[in-house]
Amino acid sequence: MTSGRTLPLQKPLLMSFINIEFKARTLHSDRIRQYLIDHGAESRGTDAQTDTYFNVAHGRLKLREGNIENNLIWYQRTNQAGPKQSDFILTPVADAVALKQSLTNALGVKVAVVKRREIYFIGNVKFHLDVLEGLGHFVEVEASNKIEDIPVERLREQCEQYRLAFGVGDDDLVQFSYSDLLLEKAAAK
Repeated sequence: MTSGRTLPLQKPLLMSFINIEFKARTLHSDRIRQYLIDHGAESRGTDAQTDTYFNVAHGRLKLREGNIENNLIWYQRTNQAGPKQSDFILTPVADAVALKQSLTNALGVKVAVVKRREIYFIGNVKFHLDVLEGLGHFVEVEASNKIEDIPVERLREQCEQYRLAFGVGDDDLVQFSYSDLLLEKAAAK
């Protein structure tokens, strides 16, 4: 039995986060991996990931399906080489197959990115060693305020520290997402 009064609707708690990140082409994945191991990085394993990007009017929306990470990710960031800010909302996904079908029906698929990703962490910094068929080898570094409140300037400093430690030069930096690189490659054919 209810008391007859209506309880106010609770707004869901929506968490958005900031990454300062860079992506770079690399021929030195083994050296970077060894650096991470030598500096106490926690390995989360190797994920076989498919990121399906959907057509959206604002930002980017992708569904990540993997054996480690399964998330719906909305984000926006500028295309620039070097450390850049990415604002994102990360939503864990329990039924990726059904969600993918719903999003495909509603929005249409822009492109799918298939990669093998080694995942490492040192504190709040996440590292990816990626291999993409037809695109090559990459390293990504994401310094995030997801687990603790860290000023953006400190996140930038962390990215720069690892860029230098990994020997990533300005010419190695990639300003675009993997989805953009794949779309560009397909358009060039």
